[in-house]
Amino acid sequence: MSVRGLVKRYGSGSGAVTAVDGLDLELLPASVLALLGPNGAGKTTTVEICEGFVDRDAGDVRVLGLDPAGAPEALRARMGVMPQGGGAYPGVKALEMLRVVAACSAHPLDVSWLVDVLGLRSCAGTPYKRLSGGQQQRLALACAIVGRPELVFLDEPTAGMDPQGRRLVWDLVAALRRDGVSVLLTTHLMDEAEALADHVVIMDAGRAVAAGSPAELCRGGHEQELRFRARPGMDVADLAAALPDGYSAAEPVAGRYLVQGRISPPVLAAVTAWCAGQGALADDVQVTRRSLEDVFLELTGRELRS
Repeated sequence: MSVRGLVKRYGSGSGAVTAVDGLDLELLPASVLALLGPNGAGKTTTVEICEGFVDRDAGDVRVLGLDPAGAPEALRARMGVMPQGGGAYPGVKALEMLRVVAACSAHPLDVSWLVDVLGLRSCAGTPYKRLSGGQQQRLALACAIVGRPELVFLDEPTAGMDPQGRRLVWDLVAALRRDGVSVLLTTHLMDEAEALADHVVIMDAGRAVAAGSPAELCRGGHEQELRFRARPGMDVADLAAALPDGYSAAEPVAGRYLVQGRISPPVLAAVTAWCAGQGALADDVQVTRRSLEDVFLELTGRELRS
C-alpha cells in the first residue's frame, strides 16, 4: 500500500479544515505500520480514505495495487476492516454477526475456531449492545480477519481491553504478519506500537512529523537518561559542568534530577561523586532509554487535545 501527497479538507472558505495535508505512507507486504498522533491529527481520516469510505481531495493512493476510490468492490474481498466503534448492529448477537461476515467471504476461517481463539464463546448469544467494550473490540477484530484478508486496517484495536485481551490481540497481529498479511493500525498506546510495528509514522495536524522503525525513532536525540532523587534546588549547571561535553542536566520536578546522554559507568560515577560533594545522596537512581512516548511528546507537545 502506498500513499503520496494525500490531502483531505472538510468545509469551504474561511471555515475549511485540512484534516490531512500532503501525507506520504508506505506499507510493505507482510509488515505492520503503526500510525500515531494526538486526537485530530488525521489518523482516522487517512485510514478511511485508504479503506475507500472517504474521498480524498488530492494525492495518489494505491491499496493492493488499486485505487480505493475507484475499485471498492474489487478490494472489499481482499481486505479486513476494524473501525472505531465496532461497526456492528446493536441488536445482533455476536456469533450471528460473525457468521454473516464469514458468509460474504469466499474462503473464511472456521467461525467456531475463531470464536474460541478470541474468547467469545461465553458471549456468542449476547446482543452486541450488551457486550463489554473489550468483547465488542474482539468481535470487531474477528469480523476483520475471518475472510482471510491480504491487508487489515485496525483502528485502535485494543481500546477498552484488559491486559489479557491486549496480549491476545498482539499475538494475533504477530500471527497475521507471519502469514504474510499487511497490517495498518492506529493506536494511542506507545508500548503497543513499539511491540508490534515494523514502521511507525507520527502525525500531527495532518502531516507526518517523523517516520521510521521504533528503534530508529528512539535512537535520535538523547539515547539514554539517568534519573535520580536528591535534595531539591541543587545547581544543575554545576552538575552539567562536572559531566563530559554533550551531556545535559535538569531538575524537571523539585528533588528529581535528569541527566541526558550516553550513560556509562564513568558518567554514573561522576554524578554520584558530584552529589557527594554537595553533601547529598543520589537516591532511586534509574537509567532508562529514550522511549517512543518520549519521541511522541517531543514532536507533538504535552498539551491535551480535544
